[in-house]
Amino acid sequence: MSLLKRIAGVTALVSVLLAAPAQAENQKVTLSQAFQSMLYLPLYVAIDEGFFAQQGLDLTKETAGAPTVALSAVISGSAQFSIHGPEWTAIAASKGAPVGIVANVVNGAAVWIATAPDFKFDSIKDIRGQKVVTGLMPTTSTSLFMKLLKENGMDAKSDVEMIQVAIGSEPGPFLAKQANVAVMYEPGLDQVVAKGMKVVFGFPKAYGPYAFSAVTARNDVDPDLAQRVVNGMEMAMRFMAKNEAKTVEIAKKEFPTLDPAVVEAAVKRMLAEGVYPPSVDITPEALKVAMDTQIALGNLATQPDYKSFVVKKYIDQALTMK
Repeated sequence: MSLLKRIAGVTALVSVLLAAPAQAENQKVTLSQAFQSMLYLPLYVAIDEGFFAQQGLDLTKETAGAPTVALSAVISGSAQFSIHGPEWTAIAASKGAPVGIVANVVNGAAVWIATAPDFKFDSIKDIRGQKVVTGLMPTTSTSLFMKLLKENGMDAKSDVEMIQVAIGSEPGPFLAKQANVAVMYEPGLDQVVAKGMKVVFGFPKAYGPYAFSAVTARNDVDPDLAQRVVNGMEMAMRFMAKNEAKTVEIAKKEFPTLDPAVVEAAVKRMLAEGVYPPSVDITPEALKVAMDTQIALGNLATQPDYKSFVVKKYIDQALTMK
């Protein structure tokens, strides 16, 4: 080929490239999570499987260290979304903060009671007079435990001795036999099960649908951005329901310091017990039972108005995706 023909070919190629529209960059969005938690696995699946990217988003995940800090990031505008218990959003909204819930993340009360293998347990009343390892308040696991005691005619201050420890550190004192009973989240639960402890009570089965963790946004969030985030979460939940093995694989990647067998057991338990929801939908009943816990403990005065607190337009549109 002559030099002139080569130059002509290059010139033509450049002209085509210049004429072609530039590929649009994904929209940047920031989501603040309270902790790196197995409870937020749908978020990690959406990121790792590229579902947010498919929705045209470049999502940055930040870890706040506490639910209130994650929520504050949304209220201040440093993050568009946050993930934590919806009770924090409800409490803030009751005080005038312009925030609401746009998607479900965990729809089961993901808390269990475990005991030493030789501890006799027929009902919750069997723990009267016992030392119980629980998470440091305020946390939903301990809140649910206190509510359960109250429902069974017991008082958390006088009928048991709670050993409150930092959330996630419950296995230590429990395995060290400082108590015969522990109230736990995953993966701590399956960490102690692997050491011979037994599960005697599961809040997911006891309570059924329970709005445990959710995506929060300001009321003035960009609607297009919010819809894309909710769509990505919906895609993740559909994926998890049909791909258990891949979901476990993603969890092992997200929690590399944990025993892989513990991670697998924890994910399978939460899938089997309906902790991870099949969709982003939040029913009025699931929200009510979750907020009832906070009302019973005096953290919330009244139920939030479902129609204004849960932004169903994003959820409903995500549910129609093919």
